[in-house]
Amino acid sequence: MWQANCRRMHNLADWISGTVMGGCVGRNRMDRQGSGRSSTRSKKRGGRNEPLKKERPKWKSEYPMTEGQLRSKRDEFWDTAPAFDGRKEIWDALRAAALAAESNDLELAQAIVDGACITLPHGSLAESYDELGNRYQLPAYALAPPLNLISETANESEAPEHTEKQAPPPPTKQEFQLRVRLSTGKDVRLTASMADTIAQLKKQLHELEEIDLAHQRWFFAGKLLTDKTRLQDTKIQKDFVVQVIVNPNPPVTIN
Repeated sequence: MWQANCRRMHNLADWISGTVMGGCVGRNRMDRQGSGRSSTRSKKRGGRNEPLKKERPKWKSEYPMTEGQLRSKRDEFWDTAPAFDGRKEIWDALRAAALAAESNDLELAQAIVDGACITLPHGSLAESYDELGNRYQLPAYALAPPLNLISETANESEAPEHTEKQAPPPPTKQEFQLRVRLSTGKDVRLTASMADTIAQLKKQLHELEEIDLAHQRWFFAGKLLTDKTRLQDTKIQKDFVVQVIVNPNPPVTIN
């Protein structure tokens, strides 16, 4: 997983350096010619700005999380965050900087932050600001793995090659609170079970918020969820967030 992250990090960094940073990169390079790289890091732009610190957040998931679940949780965040707040190019820069910092390449992470003109008031990617004053907040799981992360590689190496994949367990009826974030910025809690379909949850959201079923578009991990999809098919956990785009003017279909 981490080797793949490194490759993704360098690809993102190359793209950002060519298209996102723009004039900021040129300005930083001119600064480095006179004062060197270390002085550029410590320079404060537009108020308080701390250099990126090496410390990463330490956190523990409510349940043991595999590398695949962590990757899915992160992808869901990075795919949906730009649609609700801030600028996409800044989100892309923060994503590349987070991957670089997690790979212990703090120098590259700092260069990405400086090139995108991102201000870190506390020296952490958890909270930052762009040149327009927009605020960006990153959750702990986007910056570091949990303390109770389960290694999938170890489990796969122990399993014999001829072992067939076990069938998924039947849907459970155990209910939990599903967090749904509307495109209006409001968060809603729905009572759901892994056996529920998206159509059933749409009806529940309609009863709570009076949003017509035809005006709801549900997304998870950047993918559109159909009405027949069950929660267990999407691998949604109780602490995940499902995005709902509220479209007051759905497209008209002609039969």
